[in-house]
Amino acid sequence: MTAPRFAEALNGQIAAEFAASHQYVAAAAYYESQTLPQLAGFFYSQAIEERGHALMMIKYLLDTDAPVTLGAIEAPRIEFGDFIDPIRMALEQERSVSAAIAALFKTAREEGDFLSEQFMQWFLKEQVEEEATASELLDIAERVGDQPMILEEYIARENPGAAGDDPTAPEAAGGLGA
Repeated sequence: MTAPRFAEALNGQIAAEFAASHQYVAAAAYYESQTLPQLAGFFYSQAIEERGHALMMIKYLLDTDAPVTLGAIEAPRIEFGDFIDPIRMALEQERSVSAAIAALFKTAREEGDFLSEQFMQWFLKEQVEEEATASELLDIAERVGDQPMILEEYIARENPGAAGDDPTAPEAAGGLGA
């Protein structure tokens, strides 16, 4: 049985994952409005991935007979100072998610909830990749300065963050993947 304290915290993280997805859609829309389709596509993909993470967490709670509560999410930030600003925001957001995932892992361990601890291990691994991708994108964006088309070309060529389907990923609610 899932520890009640862990289930409550995981429900909070579900809301955070949906909020992150919403924020990435806002960033994608900003890039679309700036005619930067590669950056828009990158952030749309990130939004879908975050939504998938939320659905994986919902599925886990359902599979363990724990309650699922869907909390409200805040409106996303929609105004950005320059084309690098959403990338900075993404890195900050991923670092925040990493801290939250680590806290969930710690809660499961403190509660002696070994199944939930094991479930969270995949997300810990995933956050390493998420932070690395955002950090790399920010490094390159800062190097290109005020020439976003160079970053567009990089994304088109390298397709950052597109690792493909992970067969070790938890199943998502509704059979929908990340």
